[in-house]
Amino acid sequence: MFIGHFAAAYAAKRLAPQTSLGTLFTAAQLPDVLWPVLLMAGVEHAEIAPGDTVFTPLRFDSYPISHSLVTVVAWGALFGAVHFWRQRRKRDAVVLAALVVSHWLLDFVSHRPDMPLWPGGPKLGLGLWNHVGATVGIEVLMFAFGLWLARDATRPLDRIGSRGFTGLALVLLLLYAANVTAPPPPSMTAVAWAGLLLVPLFLGLAGWVDRHREPRP
Repeated sequence: MFIGHFAAAYAAKRLAPQTSLGTLFTAAQLPDVLWPVLLMAGVEHAEIAPGDTVFTPLRFDSYPISHSLVTVVAWGALFGAVHFWRQRRKRDAVVLAALVVSHWLLDFVSHRPDMPLWPGGPKLGLGLWNHVGATVGIEVLMFAFGLWLARDATRPLDRIGSRGFTGLALVLLLLYAANVTAPPPPSMTAVAWAGLLLVPLFLGLAGWVDRHREPRP
């Protein structure tokens, strides 16, 4: 999934309104934040293989550190523990840890059986990506619902908090549409660089917009 992960982060704002949207985005996307680094280091492997699923031209051959269930749970526990150490908000730490794990669960629904339970373990996947219409419909509905929850949980302090919040959501939707309709990427190196550059950009933008909003009383 793509905006499905952002949808989960938006929805989590309802449960942790004091936590920055940028932090929630980071938790929901943490495996994909780690994956480009491991891909470029040669630790994990993927290939461009149009037709492997009808939704994406990428074939994920091996990503046991960033995307196996056991390691994702560990990453989530670590992320939540660091947040608790810094902020002392137990509920928010639990929400962040759960968000990290939600990444594996959403990928399990969308991927073919390539999601490992543990490094070297069996691989699972329900294959939603074999149905483009269903994938787009489910993700857009999730995104709309998550966005509504986040908007309902916070209120803008100024124009950035209002228009920036809407603009960020529109940019994510436009990027999703471009991803669905774009031709296959030229190389996995280009894919990795896009992840290294675009993901932190959106995490930073989310944090910036969120600083111009506050939890509703």
